[in-house]
Amino acid sequence: MLVLGIESSCDETGIALYDSQRGLLAHVLHSQIIMHRDYGGVVPELASRDHIRNALPLLEKILQRVGIERTSIDAIAFTQGPGLAGALLVGASIANALGLALNKPVIGIHHLEGHLLSPLLTQMPPPFPFVALLVSGGHTQLMQVDNIGAYQMLGETLDDAAGEAFDKTARLLGLDYPGGPEVSRLAEFGVPGAVKLPRPMLHSGDLNFSFSGLKTAALMHLSRIGSNVCRQEKANLARGFIDATVDILVAKAIAALNRTGMRRLIVAGGVGANRQLREALSIISDERGFDVYYPDLELCTDNGAMIALVGALRLQRNPAESNTSYAFTVKPNWDLSAIYNRD
Repeated sequence: MLVLGIESSCDETGIALYDSQRGLLAHVLHSQIIMHRDYGGVVPELASRDHIRNALPLLEKILQRVGIERTSIDAIAFTQGPGLAGALLVGASIANALGLALNKPVIGIHHLEGHLLSPLLTQMPPPFPFVALLVSGGHTQLMQVDNIGAYQMLGETLDDAAGEAFDKTARLLGLDYPGGPEVSRLAEFGVPGAVKLPRPMLHSGDLNFSFSGLKTAALMHLSRIGSNVCRQEKANLARGFIDATVDILVAKAIAALNRTGMRRLIVAGGVGANRQLREALSIISDERGFDVYYPDLELCTDNGAMIALVGALRLQRNPAESNTSYAFTVKPNWDLSAIYNRD
């Protein structure tokens, strides 16, 4: 089965072709980071218009790269939610228009399920079951993944997600959008232990997260040292923020493994590309004897490959999930619980 994947939930336009026998054939991605940087974050109307400009040219590009015609596509998967309503509508309308024109089935995919299963696209994919640490944009969650569609929430953030805390701390430090990579790079020059920030809910006894207080602690630290902050002081604060965030994520992930009795952890989503987090998990996984899996770095961000993958997996398991009426809706606030055990 050859599945076309279309991702347009926020500020990346992703198109991919996934073959259920041969794997990922190709994917292309257009990022809007430069366009949104002047505004310090994503402007929804600009994002939607940019998806309109780029989606079809990217589709033609990937078809030419793989050397196939549109008629060879067996099904089309698109991100139905969550995300920005206008941006989602672009991908949904293109997917269903193509489905109607080609008489092919169409399936809407939950964006976070794409991230959740994206490590399956690697050369050495993790076998089921595993614990997933999902750190993507506005989401920080721990899930037990027993199979495709068989997910159990173990813990989630009660306020800000890790990615949101990264972006807010970056703004406090005067860094460019997106904040995560900028804070991570600046932290490399920070002195370990020079700034000690709290680890909210580290010892809460459950698997939930909270990052709002960590961001506030960073703000209070800047307030105490005054407005004339040198770059070294900023680097020390970035290092303190990174160390606190990594400590929380690692501790909760290990607690989830212990609670479930599993020995496999996957880390997915944008923060999953963070170098300090990967280094910490690599060290502790060797010490504790568990395996850690990540998507390829280029697939940590939003992308069409993960959408095509989940579309293929879902249609293989239940072809009735597809839409052949080509009437569609988008779900900007689609709760992840809606995909639990829905098979």
